[in-house]
Amino acid sequence: MNARTHTPPLIRLDAQGLYCTAGDFWIDPWRPVPRAVVTHAHADHLRQGHGQYTVARPGLGLARARLPDDASVTGLDYGEALQINGVRVSLHPAGHVLGSAQVRVEHRGEVWVVSGDYKLAADATCAPFEPLRCHTFISECTFGLPVYRWPEPSVIGARINTLWREAAAEGVPLLVGAYALGKAQRILSLIDPTIGPIGLHGAVDALTTVYRESGVTLPATLPVAGQARGHDWAGALIIAPPSALNGTWARRFGAAPRVVASGWMTVRGARRRRGVDAGVVLSDHADWDGLLTAIDATGAQQVLLTHGHTAPLVRVLQQRGIDAGTLRTEFAGEDGSDAEAEADASP
Repeated sequence: MNARTHTPPLIRLDAQGLYCTAGDFWIDPWRPVPRAVVTHAHADHLRQGHGQYTVARPGLGLARARLPDDASVTGLDYGEALQINGVRVSLHPAGHVLGSAQVRVEHRGEVWVVSGDYKLAADATCAPFEPLRCHTFISECTFGLPVYRWPEPSVIGARINTLWREAAAEGVPLLVGAYALGKAQRILSLIDPTIGPIGLHGAVDALTTVYRESGVTLPATLPVAGQARGHDWAGALIIAPPSALNGTWARRFGAAPRVVASGWMTVRGARRRRGVDAGVVLSDHADWDGLLTAIDATGAQQVLLTHGHTAPLVRVLQQRGIDAGTLRTEFAGEDGSDAEAEADASP
């Protein structure tokens, strides 16, 4: 799309977050505001204390599960248009987690898209990323380095299955650290459930229940907290938030091998710093090629990057003639996007 001039910008940063000036609403604000349009339910994007929330309808259950009972939350179908003070707003699949959305904002012929977090890789647990044409694209950049290129999902599933079978052959469970919202359910969709039983940490189990209630088909699982003390977990796959792997919660599994599923496992030394036995390269964010592909598909002449390795991608985009820059937001990316679930000490 051709660039348009606009004064003031349709979306800008203020103390609360990404603010749409014409519509008088915020997108993923990090401080309380009267009206918030929220891209997805990870804790750095869905904050408590707002007056009104608008989310994509597939993510309505997750939003309600993570907000107080009295929160005012409205679900909007993907592609459905909403007028907010004369600004046309619609939500479109981001492919990040269940109910994740890009926010398309249109006013007086000017179109901006806020990506939230997104990925282009196939994922059976959420709607696939939808490219959107726009003048300005606000894109995440968590893994904005050429070293980050993800394996195919089938390769990732095979890697986890191999580690699981090896543990089962030794008569011990395999502990996999994965964010409770999104990544844990994606792992469940990739593995072979015939290998053995599957146990879930309390934080993972609660959100997996919401996924099932939202219509996502996943293999049978057992809540770890629901089993009697001394339950035999030999040969099982146990999924928990990464922080739980080296804490008191994991001691019940003895010397079981510990694995972390993360995009950071691409980098040498990441496994050692995490103090685990193995790493699986799995991310719910776009890799380097995915970022470039998504940005190219927008046709945007202005691209603003948030959180992550922004400088290298800014340079590449500028070399392509795109007006590229950085927005310094409070979004955490993969390193802290599920802080609430990581802190959950439920057994």
